[in-house]
Amino acid sequence: MQPLRLAIIVLFSATLASAAAPECDRACLKSTLDQYLNAVIKHDPTMAPLSPGFRQTENAVVIKNGTGAWKSVTGLGKLQRRYLDPVSEQAAYFGIVEEGAGSAIVTVRVKVDHKKIAEAEWYMARKGDPGLNGPQQPGQNAGNFFDPDNLAANAPPEKSKEAHPSREAMIAATNSYFDGITTHDGSIIWAYQGCMRVENGNTVTGRARGGTVPGDCTTGLQNINVALVGGRRYPVVDEEAGMVLAMAVFIRKPGTTTRRNAFSEWFSIENGKIRSIWSAMFYPAPDAPVPNWPPYEGNWPITVVPPAQPAPARGGNPRGENQ
Repeated sequence: MQPLRLAIIVLFSATLASAAAPECDRACLKSTLDQYLNAVIKHDPTMAPLSPGFRQTENAVVIKNGTGAWKSVTGLGKLQRRYLDPVSEQAAYFGIVEEGAGSAIVTVRVKVDHKKIAEAEWYMARKGDPGLNGPQQPGQNAGNFFDPDNLAANAPPEKSKEAHPSREAMIAATNSYFDGITTHDGSIIWAYQGCMRVENGNTVTGRARGGTVPGDCTTGLQNINVALVGGRRYPVVDEEAGMVLAMAVFIRKPGTTTRRNAFSEWFSIENGKIRSIWSAMFYPAPDAPVPNWPPYEGNWPITVVPPAQPAPARGGNPRGENQ
């Protein structure tokens, strides 16, 4: 009886260990991501291990297989980073892709299920894309940043050089950044002094927003036009690289015509603090469905709508002075 009991215990322990182990480890995730990227470059979805229910979006728009990036992307660019998360069984590419004579700065997230790719989510920034104030107007530069050369010169790390805390603490440090933006209080953010932020390749830190004093990723938040940071997700936490992928939407203050930002941001976490941030983002139209992925499927949130103003009483002041 004793040997039988021991055998049952060993079998039960092995079953638990097997259940806890990811079906797709780091090597599997990297191989699967590379297969997918190569299939995109070759314009051939049949070259990738896609699941029957595979779904792909590009800047929150659902793309039919063989269209969109499947047609436009011709190669990987001079900056290439791959980050892997065996816990969530997701992998992501951040960097530059070539599109014929042009290029794009992208985050590409893939979700693996039973060693098949179930999801692909692209955030793409290109030269001349719509910016904060919408499409580029004649004689004016577009409102979006786009600087692939600066991105390559200020690249995110491939491996962590410093100690970093638990997965949960890495996410908490990342989330503190968005809490600081929502509350307009940089002191809430867990970050190193001088933390850098690079947006679509352009370094936006170094000077406080709108000021003349040196700034970093925690400064200039008092008057930033963000009412809340909605739809926050943290799909990829690469504990070996010390990198967290965050995806969310900047919702503007009521009454403003400034477009929302839908963004992917990569956070380098060292010793529980943010060292640097890199972003690939776009500015969706007011009625665009963002982020269009669970747990925020569809149009969530579209925008912050200012409350309706009551009609002035007859004989009153229609312009609203002294009200």
